[in-house]
Amino acid sequence: MIVDYAVYRDGQRVEEQIALGELFEHSRDRNSFAWIGLHEPTPEEFDAVRREFDLHELAVEDAVNAHQRPKLEKYEDSVFIVLKTASYREDHIEFGEILIFVGEGFLVTVRHGDTALHDVRERMEQRPDLLKHGPSAAVYAIIDRVVDDYQPVVEELDSDIQEVEIQVFSPSPERPTARIYALNRAVLRLAQAALPLEPVMEMLSSGLHPVPDDLRPYFRDVHDHLLRIRGRIIEFRELLGTILQANITQASFRQNEDVRKISAWAAIIAVPTLITGVYGMNFEHMPELTWRVGYPLTIAVMVAACIGLYWRFRRSGWL
Repeated sequence: MIVDYAVYRDGQRVEEQIALGELFEHSRDRNSFAWIGLHEPTPEEFDAVRREFDLHELAVEDAVNAHQRPKLEKYEDSVFIVLKTASYREDHIEFGEILIFVGEGFLVTVRHGDTALHDVRERMEQRPDLLKHGPSAAVYAIIDRVVDDYQPVVEELDSDIQEVEIQVFSPSPERPTARIYALNRAVLRLAQAALPLEPVMEMLSSGLHPVPDDLRPYFRDVHDHLLRIRGRIIEFRELLGTILQANITQASFRQNEDVRKISAWAAIIAVPTLITGVYGMNFEHMPELTWRVGYPLTIAVMVAACIGLYWRFRRSGWL
C-alpha cells in the first residue's frame, strides 16, 4: 500500500494535496520531484505507480516479489537500486528490503520488512539545502539510514561473539558448538546484505552514476561507514573460525582427559579384581589358605597396591 507521497519543490514539501495521477505532471516542474513510499504492495496496488512513471516491468517484478541482492541497475529512463536492511531483535537478525526507483523528477521506494522510512522523510524535510538537489538527496538519506542500522547489529554480534569466546575457555563442560555455527550463519547473512552494496556506493560516490557534485561527499561518507562495517564482518568471520577451532581442540582435550581418568581407575580396580579372582578359584592346595595372617595380608596388599597406583596416576596428572 502507499504509505506517503508528496511533491517537493526547491527543497520544500508542497502542501497542497495532489492526486496520484497528477504526480508525474507536477514533478516536471522546475526544481521539483515526486517521492512515493510504498510498503509491500501487491501487483495491483503497484500498477498505478508503474503506469504513472513508466517503470520497467522487470524492475517492477523485482520490487513486488523482493528477495533480491543489493544492486544498481540502469534502465532507459530510471535507475533501480536494491538495499538489504538488517535489525537485531531477540537474539537474531531480521532482514528486509528497500527497493528504489529513481528517475528525472521522481523517487519511488518499496519496503519489505519492518524498517520504516517515515523518519528519513521527516529528517530530509528539515534539510531543504540537501533536498533541493532532487531525488539523489533522498537516495542518500535512505542508504545512510540502511548502513547506520547495520552498526547496532554489528555491536550485538560483537557482544555475542565475546560471550561465546569466554564460554569456550571456561571450565564448564558445555560446548557452545551450535551457537558458534549460528553466529557464523548470522555473520554470513549480514555479509550477503552489506558487502554487495559496496560497488553500488562506489558508483554513486565516484561519479559513475549521475549524482550532483554537492552530494558526492555525502555518498563518500556513507561508503566509508560501509567499509568499516565490511572490516568488522571480515574480523568476525576470522574470529569465529578461530573460536570454532579452539572449541574443537578443547573438546578433544577434555575427551582425552576423560579417557585417561577412566583408564587410571580401570588399572586401580584391576589389582583387587585380579587378586580376588585368583583366590576365588577355590583351589585346595593354596598355602596362603592356612595362614593366620593370610586374609589381612591379602587385603593390605590390595589396599597398598591401589594407593600406590592412585598416587602414581595423580602425580602424572591422569587423576
